[in-house]
Amino acid sequence: MCDGLAISAQLLGWYDRNARVMPWRVGPAERKAGQRPDPYRVWLSEVMLQQTTVAAVRDYFHRFTERWPSVSDLAAAEDASVMAEWAGLGYYARARNLLKCARAVATEHKGRFPQTRDGLLGLPGIGPYTAAAVAAIAFDEAATVVDGNVERVVARLFAVETPLPAAKPELTRLAATLTPQDRPGDHAQAMMDLGATICTPRKPACGICPLVEPCAARAAGLAADLPRKAPKAEKPTRFGIAYLARRSDGAWLLERRPDRGLLGGMLGWPGSDWSAAPTPAPPLAADWRAGPAEVRHTFTHFHLRLSLRIAEVGPDAAPDRGAFLPRDAFRPSDLPTVMRKAFDVAQGAFGGN
Repeated sequence: MCDGLAISAQLLGWYDRNARVMPWRVGPAERKAGQRPDPYRVWLSEVMLQQTTVAAVRDYFHRFTERWPSVSDLAAAEDASVMAEWAGLGYYARARNLLKCARAVATEHKGRFPQTRDGLLGLPGIGPYTAAAVAAIAFDEAATVVDGNVERVVARLFAVETPLPAAKPELTRLAATLTPQDRPGDHAQAMMDLGATICTPRKPACGICPLVEPCAARAAGLAADLPRKAPKAEKPTRFGIAYLARRSDGAWLLERRPDRGLLGGMLGWPGSDWSAAPTPAPPLAADWRAGPAEVRHTFTHFHLRLSLRIAEVGPDAAPDRGAFLPRDAFRPSDLPTVMRKAFDVAQGAFGGN
């Protein structure tokens, strides 16, 4: 039987010596010196890190906090500006919920985040994981924080062989037995760091793990096999058509996608539906020609194969949807990844300009 308090103490000792340096984190030495985490930065980083790597998030986090240094600053931002800064980070519903949450904190809580997990759960866009993470890290509530790294550590530590996702309730219950009343935020970050650096998905470095002695999976020779995962269903493939039109003055025809749905609120190329047999839907009358290549992109639930149609049009071109964005206002980096891929493929057909 694992002694949860002893394991947590061992883990915190390791964390004090090996904590990763993160732009949003107050490290153990700074915490000991009395520095407190900023709930805004903790919350922002946790939202950004969902389904994304630390390496991918760092630059986005720096840009966001430089441009909007507080939750009230973010709440006052224009939707389009925030969506543009988020472009390329993926899972765009997170950006829309980010704004909803910031505005709720600013207007309903006078710019201060609730300090408990239950209070945080009352904010739009904050689910159980994010609420627990902010409560523990920013406010020292003994909330149990379980992300993918923590699931892996706990599955191995207790040799849980039930496949994910069915094992999630059991892993959360077991993780709670390890969560200390003292330093719960550091404990949560230590579990994440252990999973990210030592108890990795492949080839875990058990020889240098601070929890090697109590690890049941290590003792049974199962560490590299856990957590088990149920077989994933094969992703379907959908097809679509994207229309890229450039006006003679260099302006590009773009439209903002509906707030609800995939890539909601983002700028993109006018296009067809995405289905097994998409219906052509050119946004204006033009001499459309096939693009030089197909664009392929994978979303969470399906693969997309996007055919391109390109056209150069005159100054009086009148689209039935979308609007021409002047050349000096168009930044490909503001586009979500799949739309930027389409631009990269098509721009050669426009002379590369």
